[in-house]
Amino acid sequence: MIISSALVFGLLISALILVAAGVSASDLFNEFVLYTLFDGQSLRAVLFQAAPLIVLGLAGALAFRARFWNLGLEGQMIWGAIAATAVSLFEIGPPSLRLVLMFIAAIIGGLMWALVPVLLKLHLKVNEIISTLMLNYIAVNFLLFLLYGSWKDPRDSFPYSPQFKSFERLPNIFDGVNLAIPIALVIALLVLWFTRISRAGLYLRFVDSSPGVAAAVGVPVQRVILLTVLFSGALAGLAGFMVSAGQEERLTHSFYLGYGFSGILIAFLARNQPIAATVVAVLVATLFVGGRSLQVYYQIPFSMVQLIQAILVICVASSDFFIRYRIRRIQSEA
Repeated sequence: MIISSALVFGLLISALILVAAGVSASDLFNEFVLYTLFDGQSLRAVLFQAAPLIVLGLAGALAFRARFWNLGLEGQMIWGAIAATAVSLFEIGPPSLRLVLMFIAAIIGGLMWALVPVLLKLHLKVNEIISTLMLNYIAVNFLLFLLYGSWKDPRDSFPYSPQFKSFERLPNIFDGVNLAIPIALVIALLVLWFTRISRAGLYLRFVDSSPGVAAAVGVPVQRVILLTVLFSGALAGLAGFMVSAGQEERLTHSFYLGYGFSGILIAFLARNQPIAATVVAVLVATLFVGGRSLQVYYQIPFSMVQLIQAILVICVASSDFFIRYRIRRIQSEA
């Protein structure tokens, strides 16, 4: 209840800032409610944007539950997209299986990039915040090395790969919405099963509550952390595949921008709960789509949308004070 109130309070502050910037309250209602959620084309755009955000939010939530602060979602996402694109460029496998092989390669790419920081943490006690952030820079620069080099589309001078063939793209299930949304919902159910029903999920709850106590009662803490972080990296790599094969239809130099922070934001706002992460991802996608409308029609910079995200994070973080502490008035006896 307190968290919901904090979100509402954050949205109220954001609305006041946008009104001060020149957008009337009625226009805000129209853009974010009527034109976004009740217009078919805009709703499809929200679902289109929400699919990778759902998967990234779940990836962040999993790692955070294991007390592993995975800030390398963007790097794992990049490597997932690189691995999927390699399958396309080198024509690995028959055309009928190419999309499935790209899917698997993306999972492996993200998983392997997450393996590096988790091993550094478990065996060398390297802080994962630093290692995952630094690995992001390596992934970004390797991506640029490929796209400005041997993987550049020979027909253009822009830094992107050749376009994927039709059988290498996620097919549409209906107009404007491709297979990414069903994949994201299946992943959400899988994560829900993993965290709520599986034995690993039971162990994960112990680790989340107290790693020291979990180890004392016989929970294989290191194995649980390793498994969960690899699962997180695999999902981030899958999100890279969903953006490159479902939205961009090729590997581009900027496809990952903003997604990593958004995944962390979604996990944080959802308190690492899979169902809540799915709902919050749709809300963040709505914010993105509505924010683009504000950019076009009201000349509001996209940095304003990022400011709204920051306000929501601050409000939810501040709500921890009211969850953990209560202010009581104590009258001293005369």
